[in-house]
Amino acid sequence: MSVTIKSAHEIEIMREAGKILAEVHDEMAKIIRPGISTMDINRRGEDVIRSYGCIPSFLNYNGYPAAICVSVNDEVVHGIPNKKRILQEGDIVSLDAGVIYKGYQSDAARTHGVGQISPESQRLIDITKQSFFKGIEFARAGRHLYEISKAIQDFVEANGYSVVRDLVGHGIGRELHEEPQVPNFKPIGRGMKLRPGMTLAIEPMVNEGAYDVWVLEDDWTVVTKDETRSAHYENTVLITDGEPELLSYCENMS
Repeated sequence: MSVTIKSAHEIEIMREAGKILAEVHDEMAKIIRPGISTMDINRRGEDVIRSYGCIPSFLNYNGYPAAICVSVNDEVVHGIPNKKRILQEGDIVSLDAGVIYKGYQSDAARTHGVGQISPESQRLIDITKQSFFKGIEFARAGRHLYEISKAIQDFVEANGYSVVRDLVGHGIGRELHEEPQVPNFKPIGRGMKLRPGMTLAIEPMVNEGAYDVWVLEDDWTVVTKDETRSAHYENTVLITDGEPELLSYCENMS
């Protein structure tokens, strides 16, 4: 397994890419309301990405036809934006976006409520985000990769939800998907030892019901088999000599 250790110069570029991506998410969040289409969100996201001179990571990636993955309710990830898919009061919508800045990638996801949502849906969103922060307590040099995975799974399951098994996080840098894979559940073993300069996209995908998923006929949209809701939270994370640095997260943003 070849894992790239980023130089100080590469980290600075990825730091800027992450700041731009945080802004993209902030701008998309501002337009979420009942009555807009998932395509409206995609257009807004792509416009902001290109306004910074960046390239959307996802557009045409392995044939994906849009800049933003927009997944509603029981859609876990990779929902394809559509002008006929109109958001309704009480929906939840997961936005997964990536940017390429000066040849380097950043990747992040957020789940939002549409209008007034149920307490149950809000709790799902909150636990998913909190599970990410539980995981990155172990994103430190000298710890092992699957300590992150175990912390996410333990927190999610202690709160009555399940972690998707068929999709995982990943390394990131010049490529959108690099080694290593970063599961949100504990595999056998400890995983590799973390080193400063590693950059990881850590992304819990959490279901209200069972963890089983399948792919719709569009060959992209992943949904829960039991049709329960799902939430997604992701940041690009830098392993340092101390606290992990969240490259795609700003305190005053989502």
